[in-house]
Order: sequence, then structure tokens, then C-alpha cells
Amino acid sequence: MTMETGPIRDFTIDTPQSELDDLNDRLARTRFPEKETVEDWAQGIPLAYVEELVAYWRDDYDWRRCEAALNAHPNHLVEIDGVDIHFLHVRSPEADARPLILTHGWPGSVVEFLDCIGPLTDPVAHGGTAEDAFHLVIPSLPGYGFSGKPAETGWSVEKIAESWHALMTALGYDAWYAQGGDWGAMVTSAIGAQDKGGCKGIHVNMIVAAPPKAVMENPTEEEQQALARLALYRAKGAGYSKQQSTRPQTLGYALADSPSGQMAWIVEKFHDWSDCDEGEGAHPENVFSRDRLLDNVMLYWLNNAGASSGRLYWHSFGSPNLDPVEIPTGCSLFPHEIMRASRRWAETRFKNIVYFESVERGGHFAAMERPEAFVGEVRAAFRAMD
Repeated sequence: MTMETGPIRDFTIDTPQSELDDLNDRLARTRFPEKETVEDWAQGIPLAYVEELVAYWRDDYDWRRCEAALNAHPNHLVEIDGVDIHFLHVRSPEADARPLILTHGWPGSVVEFLDCIGPLTDPVAHGGTAEDAFHLVIPSLPGYGFSGKPAETGWSVEKIAESWHALMTALGYDAWYAQGGDWGAMVTSAIGAQDKGGCKGIHVNMIVAAPPKAVMENPTEEEQQALARLALYRAKGAGYSKQQSTRPQTLGYALADSPSGQMAWIVEKFHDWSDCDEGEGAHPENVFSRDRLLDNVMLYWLNNAGASSGRLYWHSFGSPNLDPVEIPTGCSLFPHEIMRASRRWAETRFKNIVYFESVERGGHFAAMERPEAFVGEVRAAFRAMD
């Protein structure tokens, strides 16, 4: 399938003040539900914390700071198969840097990678060597962030993978690499499976593969823990995915109308999926700043992306792409990831694993939660592909 690609246009994020005023007005008029009847997060994000975040968002949060941080990098738009794709394109000062496309997931955004851009593009200035340099392409998924919203069905993981190939080709890269977590891992894996010739290797920090019979019948202790975590997720943590994969439009009305609702829908996952301590002490702000949490939420709120982001689940969650990947692959396992496949588990799909490492701390949003560890893993994985 050939993707129709338009010209690359420069883009500057410039939010009208009227939108920020409307947000503050809505936050001031938030109607909260009653307090949960438990003393933890078992029923969802607690009322007291939502009230704190809403008050901070309304009175102290500064979107212009985040807007400036994003605009400090070159932003662009390109139309691919009728949909505008927003992306950051940050070239390294090292001429021989490898082109690398980084893909976020839900409920993330390009904000996840902000603290990694400097170390990945200019490693010499951040404790690395020139050989570790990358030219970065960081797109917003279709229906997410500042990308356009598909008006027709068909924008599956596979189509996005083909679009990223078209994007890298349009940028003049004939040999490049890909990295991703969450949906980004699925898109990146699909790029590897499609193997159109441009992508020379991939790295994922979430391994999407079916557990083999040997794992199910005789799991190691590590695999037992991974299977137990996956079972807990399916039993108590996957309600969002059922809603978004079946009725994203209905959910979208609430998320489009209520900033506090959109924020709670997202921030709950930054608690559940991050390595932010256990039990009563677990809190997303143990590992994320309040500002950065809200920066990420703003990319959903300002772009009214509640329904459009959920539609990716409608397209691809029920039947995930598990096609085999033959190109060089690196895998990094962060301990609080939803899916922590062992190497023999991963090898059922990824046939050419050249790097496989467990990281001491971190979770699902690795680039945002543990940027230094994430950068180290990316460098090590692609170094193994020399």
C-alpha cells in the first residue's frame, strides 16, 4: 500500500488565550462526585487528589511554559493519506547520527520524550559518545496531540506503521530505526514485521507477544510474576480499554466536556502503571512532577482528543498485531510494566533479538518516568545493532 504524502510544513503551537480562559472557567465550575468508600485507589483516582490537581491546574499551572518547551524544538505537520501528522524533528549536531522515530502511546504524548531529546541528539553534552547520537522524529499518533483526527475508519496499528515509513521516507531517511512503548511498541513492532526496507532495527519497552505453551505449562518465577501482573491488569485495570475499544464515541462526550474528567481518566494510569512505590505510599508525584502530568493532559484537552485517541483501541485492541519480526530487535523490561515478557516468551515473535535487558526501576511511561535509564537502554540497544 502506497501512502499519499503531502509537503512538510512548519508548525508552531499557539493556543488562543480564549481556550485557556474557557478551561479555567470549566475548572472553576467542576462538579465533583462524592468521596470514594475506600482509603486507597481501588475504586479509581481519589477525590482529594483530583480536587488538589483541579485547584492547581486552575490557579498555578502555566501552559505557556510547556508550549514554549515544545516550540523550542522544530515542529512540523505533514499530510499522510488525508490526515495531518504532527511531529518534532530534532537533528543531532553529529553528522553521522542515526535517524530514530520515537512513538508514544495512550494516555501519553510527545511530552513523554521531552527530557530525552537532549541526551539522545547530543550525547557528548550529556555523558555519552558521538556514536550514540540520533536524529529524532517524534510524531503524535493520529487522533492524538496536535495531529489530525481521521474522519474514516482504518487507522489501525498497521496503517500507522506504514505511515511512519512514509514519514521517514519523506524526510529523506532511507535507513532508520524505531522505538516505542504502549501503542508505540505495537506500531514499532508492526514496522519491524512489515519490513519495508527502511527500518534497520527496533527497540521496545513493552513486549507484545503471546506467551508460548512452555511458559504457560512451566513458568519460571519471573514468568509467574509477569503472568500474575497481567492477570491483575485484566481483572481490575483494563476497564478503560473495554470502553475505548467498544464505545469510544460515547466516552468522548464526557471527556470533551469536562477537563477534570479528562485529567482523572489519564492521571489514574500514571499511578497504576508507574513504579511509584507500593500500597498507601504509591503516588504518581513520587516520580512525575505535577506540571509534567498536566502538560501531558493538556495535549488531550486542548485538542479535544478524548474520543479520537480512544478510537485506536476500537481499531486494534481486540486483535493485536502479532506478526513475526525478523529485523534486529532490542527489548528493555521495566519492572512495573503491564506486560513483562521473558526472553523465551519474546522470542515467539521477535526472531532476531540482539539486546534484552531488565531495568532496576521504572514502569510503563519509561521515557518520562526514568529518562536517564530510558536513554541508556536506547543507546545500548542500538549500539548492539552495529
